[in-house]
Amino acid sequence: MAATTSISSLSSSSTLSRHISKNSSFPLNPPQKNPFSLFPKTLPKTSLPFPCKPVFHTYKPQFTTSSKNPISEFFSTNKSEPEHDFVSSFSDDDDKPREECGVVGIFGDPEASRLCYLALHALQHRGQEGAGIVAVNNNVLQSVTGVGLVSDVFNESKLDQLPGEMAIGHVRYSTAGSSMLKNVQPFVAGYRFGSVGVAHNGNLVNYRALRAMLEDNGSIFNTSSDTEVVLHLIAISKARPFFLRIVDACEKLEGAYSMVFATEDKLVAVRDPYGFRPLVMGRRSNGAVVFASETCALDLIEATYEREVYPGEVLAVDKKDGVQSLCLMPHPEPKQCIFEHIYFALPNSVVFGRSVYESRHIFGEILATEAPVDCDVVIAVPDSGVVAALGYAAKAGVPFQQGLIRSHYVGRTFIEPSQKIRDFGVKLKLSPVRGVLEGKRVVVVDDSIVRGTTSSKIVRLIKEAGAKEVHMRIASPPIIGSCYYGVDTPSSEELISNRMSVEEIREFIGCDSLAFLPFDSLKNMLGSDSPNFCYACFSGKYPVMPREVKVKRVGDFLDDGLNAPFESIDGGWVKGPQNFKTEKEIDPLYQQSKI
Repeated sequence: MAATTSISSLSSSSTLSRHISKNSSFPLNPPQKNPFSLFPKTLPKTSLPFPCKPVFHTYKPQFTTSSKNPISEFFSTNKSEPEHDFVSSFSDDDDKPREECGVVGIFGDPEASRLCYLALHALQHRGQEGAGIVAVNNNVLQSVTGVGLVSDVFNESKLDQLPGEMAIGHVRYSTAGSSMLKNVQPFVAGYRFGSVGVAHNGNLVNYRALRAMLEDNGSIFNTSSDTEVVLHLIAISKARPFFLRIVDACEKLEGAYSMVFATEDKLVAVRDPYGFRPLVMGRRSNGAVVFASETCALDLIEATYEREVYPGEVLAVDKKDGVQSLCLMPHPEPKQCIFEHIYFALPNSVVFGRSVYESRHIFGEILATEAPVDCDVVIAVPDSGVVAALGYAAKAGVPFQQGLIRSHYVGRTFIEPSQKIRDFGVKLKLSPVRGVLEGKRVVVVDDSIVRGTTSSKIVRLIKEAGAKEVHMRIASPPIIGSCYYGVDTPSSEELISNRMSVEEIREFIGCDSLAFLPFDSLKNMLGSDSPNFCYACFSGKYPVMPREVKVKRVGDFLDDGLNAPFESIDGGWVKGPQNFKTEKEIDPLYQQSKI
């Protein structure tokens, strides 16, 4: 896949310091006079919940700005990207929840951007449609962003343009569109009182309300990105110093966010009070501090895992004070996304203090114990179902074999022959092994069922390869609710488990038996940590209830360049929870917009 890349910089004498462009670098404040010392302060490894108090700050504005739109030139409107010349788009892979992105931040290493590049490669599974790095050198933020995989976007010459000891990076998943490049993070913002780069993972449930408030005060938006809202809030804040601007902005956000910020002299990491999305901290042998969405990124760059960024915590790293911790907003009970352990994270990662591999293996063992069936072989739907299948096979005493081979060379688009091929998309990605399946009673382990369309095609594929029986085992409870916290799931009406019983789903996908991981067994397996996880997609009970009738989907709309009212753009919204009874009271914008 060819990458479309943007590289740019801005002279330190530019008068545009009040404006924002993600494709520019900006003048920053004079460098600190303090000599460099490697992080004299280290954080204690305390246990959750994170013991901290709310932040209260008073300040006097040093001076004011007359602009109500400090970031009106946030993005370039260039739409010169080439269009795809393919006649068909692969959609079968969309029958899975999708994580929005992964973030990385590195401070105190002379090869920060190169390490950031490697860390993003380790997080490629969290987003494959765009990547970017912002590095800080001589008080200037330099940005390279592009569409495509990390290896498509970056090469030796581009990394050479990102010198400095501090860098942040981002890989993203988003709806593809002609204006996609302008939405690739990290974003870089410059305004009257400073400059900042930001990479964001998550989704805000009060996005519409915040955007409406900002637009009422004169702000102009060029994208549908949550991150643009965050930058507007930072820009209009009058808190001092800049670090407290970030705190001030985050206090207005509701929903899920794990973010890393880069300023002229600081790297800042923030996690929402519920800790929905993961964010970990580590150190390299030279003292460099690393933040990343998963520990697999730390492993690749030889950073030692220290701990998670606690829910509600703000961590700032600089040369003068090392690592400093501040509580954004205390919360006694985190609500971490259970789907990180079911599907999103790599098996070699430690997420929320637990091994992802061990979790998935136990899921499979539970299925074998609570939903046994006479079978000859256990296979997985690769790749996310493999570890659970291994657990099932070990517990059941049945051999595990590779009955489905996955092709890793299929892109999101392809040329389909004029003569239609049934289940074409699935056949491109998964090839059955007849020697493993023919005449066998097969247990197929998958991580989840969303719409059920892909599962029915997989069952048909296996039976066409000669399987005598096909028994589906799903290593998660039935998904009955949309996620509003950073996972791209369909609306509840499209979720097959919200519309059908298990027996009806079995008939729909055509298997001989079907069983899901029991919800109570999942919680029992988590033990004392069980209350710290979010199960909204399984239970319909939301830790942060959306107060809006429609919530912005994860990612961006098909084309953010449409010159029309924001609410009129189709395809970018997920309905709020179905137990809303009084839409007027919950969503005051509803009557005004009528969306």
